Amino acid sequence: MSWERYGRGVGVERGEGAGRGASSLLEVLRARISDGTYALGTHLPTQRALADEFGVSRDTVQKALGELKGEGWIESRQGSGSWVVEGPPIHSLMQPPSTPRVRAALGPFIARAFAQPVVRLDVFTLTSESLDAHIRLQAERIRLKEISPERIELRMLLPAESVELPYPRANTSAGGQGESADIDRRLRSRLHDITRRHTISLRTALRDLVTEGLVPSVEVAVRRIPLAPPFKLYLLRDVEALFGPYKVVERSILLDDDTEIEALDVLGLGSTLTRHVNDAGDPNSTGSVFMESWQAWYDSWWKVLGPTP
Repeated sequence: MSWERYGRGVGVERGEGAGRGASSLLEVLRARISDGTYALGTHLPTQRALADEFGVSRDTVQKALGELKGEGWIESRQGSGSWVVEGPPIHSLMQPPSTPRVRAALGPFIARAFAQPVVRLDVFTLTSESLDAHIRLQAERIRLKEISPERIELRMLLPAESVELPYPRANTSAGGQGESADIDRRLRSRLHDITRRHTISLRTALRDLVTEGLVPSVEVAVRRIPLAPPFKLYLLRDVEALFGPYKVVERSILLDDDTEIEALDVLGLGSTLTRHVNDAGDPNSTGSVFMESWQAWYDSWWKVLGPTP
């Protein structure tokens, strides 16, 4: 049984693992785009190459690429293949109106956080999928001695599994009410599985740094709250924040058995992220007020309404 690298610090098992089909391939491709293995503007390998690499059919590859396109990761054109498109835009409210838009991904924000001697991150999100990929990338940079934080503190607020989320759910035009209810349960189960898997993954990646003697202190805490996230929030405490709303879209979702479901879902990838920077010299600036108010919001949910799972 062999292992292949699909992003720095990330591995995917060949052989039996390849049988997971399009869902497994999707996870790998998302991670490769997130960690820069497939950089913005570059072409993905051909469908034949991907099929050969993962031991799946061309049809499975086409399904995976179709979902990536629907999520906004890639664009494709017949005869030209598929290529990675630009990530979600980040607009800094500290910039004057005349400053051109700067498009970037979550990666640079996480990289700036891990460049600090003490990493103090607070995150509120629907799942931890994107965060997991970026955390593992930073863990690999630590192993390569590119950065050397002394302490890492990560707090995550996630929706409680008991919350009746309005998404994802079956597009009601896809079938009868009973059938839609069953599909909704499967979609929610898939979402919960994704969240659990990536939360465990990033927690393990960070704790391994202590075991390996690379970071003296790591603290990862997760709390579940009774709130369906209408937005995602990343706080680098006392420094800066990223904020972005979730956009409701119609899209196809692949279940683990490769069943394709037409659903209503939210996508964080295509949403606009606004960057807010704390101005230590002006507590009344837009960035400072944003940081103070949203840090207070986060702390209130954490302390009062977020029981430890």
